[in-house]
Amino acid sequence: MRHSGLSSSRAIAALSLLSLLVACSKPVEKTEDVRPVRVVTATNTTSDVAFELSGEVRPRIESRLGFRVGGKIVQRKVELGTVVKRGQLLMQLDPQDLLLAQMQAKAALTAAESNRDLAQADLKRYQELRAKNFVAAAILDSKEVAYKAAQASFEQAVAGFKNQSNQAGYATLIADVDGVVTGIDAEVGQVVAAGTPVVRVAQTGEMDVVVGIPENKINTIRQMSDIRVGLWADPTLVLPGKLRELSPVADAVTRTYLAKVSLPADAKDVRLGMTANVSFVAPNPAPVFKLPTTALFQDKGQTAVWIVSGGAVKLVPVKLAGASGEDVLIAGGISSGQQVVTAGVNLLKQGQKVSILGAESPAIKPPATKPPVTEASASAVGASK
Repeated sequence: MRHSGLSSSRAIAALSLLSLLVACSKPVEKTEDVRPVRVVTATNTTSDVAFELSGEVRPRIESRLGFRVGGKIVQRKVELGTVVKRGQLLMQLDPQDLLLAQMQAKAALTAAESNRDLAQADLKRYQELRAKNFVAAAILDSKEVAYKAAQASFEQAVAGFKNQSNQAGYATLIADVDGVVTGIDAEVGQVVAAGTPVVRVAQTGEMDVVVGIPENKINTIRQMSDIRVGLWADPTLVLPGKLRELSPVADAVTRTYLAKVSLPADAKDVRLGMTANVSFVAPNPAPVFKLPTTALFQDKGQTAVWIVSGGAVKLVPVKLAGASGEDVLIAGGISSGQQVVTAGVNLLKQGQKVSILGAESPAIKPPATKPPVTEASASAVGASK
């Protein structure tokens, strides 16, 4: 019984000590969520309004060359990207059938020539006999008709021989302009029909940048004369462009209108197939605000930005006026001098406290000291010992 009473006394003392320590401990302070952000001060500017489209550098003229006769390809003298000169051999067909046809036409020409010479000799002889009144006039007329028929057959044979000679020459495909091979559509051993494209050759010199224009920009670009072309391979190079051609029909797949922007003839370091950015620029009559694209926030289908005011943020709808390089132009919704959040916009909420990165940090308060230990707590600790 004495042991049981002692255990109960100790348990009561331990509970009293625990309650006293809990009462003396410092309550946990709630910390407010403060997010760091980057901001930029909005200032008025008269930047030009522009929109950019990506395109590809293509030749002004690209010819699809093919043989003028059918046959089997036996030689290919060029590769993809080969620079060719006018008169250079590109491909060749098997000429055996064409040569045989040429020989046949030549034999027909020789026979027609012999028949004509014979008819001519007969006509001359009968003209002499008629002059001596040895033959009737009807016989002389028949000889004249025979000679004319032989002459016509001879001329027909000459034309046939020339045609077959040309056909034999068509067995070789020759480049008719200086250019570069941009495509190979047939290989050695393939039998092709007359006119089938086998090689694509792009003429060197004049080049275009081909872009797809959205349907809501068609009327806008017609009024823009300032067109600038930049190359992805060399961002420092900006070339003036000119709208040369605009398709009246939208593409069936992309639903955009094909536009061709011509490049200067003396443009250097521009090669076919390069990626280019075409900027259509127009002066902006009203002042606007230029902000990074990272400052935009989509709220229920509306474009907005976060404004820092009093250490907290609020969402403000804005009106876009276009683009200028990698920045966007804001026509309304914000005022000059306001601080606009440019980083961390997707992690904010209305009225949230923020801290500006790079700004001077507020003074840090020293941590609160622990409360002194009272006599009652010290006595309780001593008693427990």
